Amino acid sequence: MFKLETRAEPSKLLMVGSPVIALLITVLVGSFLFVVLGKNPVDGLRMFFYEPVKSVYSLTELTIKATPLVLIALGLAVCFRANLWNIGAEGQFVLGAICGGWVAMQATPDTGRWIVAAVLIAGMLGGMAWAGIVALLRDRFNASEILVSLMLVYVAEMLLSYLVYGPWRDPQGYNFPQTITFLDAARIPKIVSGFRMNIGVYIALAAVACFTIFLARTYAGFQLQVGGLAPAAARYAGFSSRRALWTGLLISGGMAGLAGALEAAGPQGQLTPFVPMGYGFAAIIVAFVGRLNPIGIVFSALLMSMFYIGGELAQSRLGLPKALTGVFQGLLLFCLLACDTFIHQRLRWVSK
Repeated sequence: MFKLETRAEPSKLLMVGSPVIALLITVLVGSFLFVVLGKNPVDGLRMFFYEPVKSVYSLTELTIKATPLVLIALGLAVCFRANLWNIGAEGQFVLGAICGGWVAMQATPDTGRWIVAAVLIAGMLGGMAWAGIVALLRDRFNASEILVSLMLVYVAEMLLSYLVYGPWRDPQGYNFPQTITFLDAARIPKIVSGFRMNIGVYIALAAVACFTIFLARTYAGFQLQVGGLAPAAARYAGFSSRRALWTGLLISGGMAGLAGALEAAGPQGQLTPFVPMGYGFAAIIVAFVGRLNPIGIVFSALLMSMFYIGGELAQSRLGLPKALTGVFQGLLLFCLLACDTFIHQRLRWVSK
């Protein structure tokens, strides 16, 4: 029978190149999948890997998808490094959109551009409050943060549906479940006229720099990582596991809420039941493909954004199902986990 045996010293080169290997395997499996679906694999791969980057407009659209993924994945990386499994970033994203959207709806024609900052701050506070519920239940009752955060996603989605179908529904919206369209003063400013790319790109890049410094150069970041890698050593050193719990979850929730506010007041410009776009779940893959490193997360988010756009193009141009985006995302994660397994372990035949 076959048995997995831990390697004495895993290859450092393969550990660095594991995401690239996983991507190549994903491409090969995806090509086979296109053949099974009766499509030319060259046309299918072009939808995912060429069309999203073929022009300036395409690149700016790529940033629209990548910005929330980068922000959410940065927060999740802090959580995962602290050995906290926040699986409910999607719910925190929705709460950020709700809170930021509420502030945006208060704008009047005379309101100054300062309200944009208020929208983003409200989004962050909303995400932090939603993650705070997870931290509180874990802290006081030792409830599993995995289950609590995941279940709160559905609560957040139901809350959003209640608001857009009920008290926040636009009276002039022909009975569609949507809020009023936010005024220009409350919308996220665009960088270049004629493109949808907005200042969220600058916010995401600033966040990458801040998180790089926080994780690599600050004592608080060191405490979080030691608590995740060696809980016993952290306790011996006097590091507070309770502080790490609250810090990790609040940072993660705040970043997801910020991404939600940027999405609601940016590309969408109003609240609808379609605000949940799966970014919170996709960001988990982004964080791990990026090796929980802020710089790696940027490249991973761009790749995942190509999957999003490619899936939409494959649906509209090739008649393929929308679920193909999720298939490619799942394939990438599965291949990455498989590569990591065989990098750290070897498969050996052991006679009975």
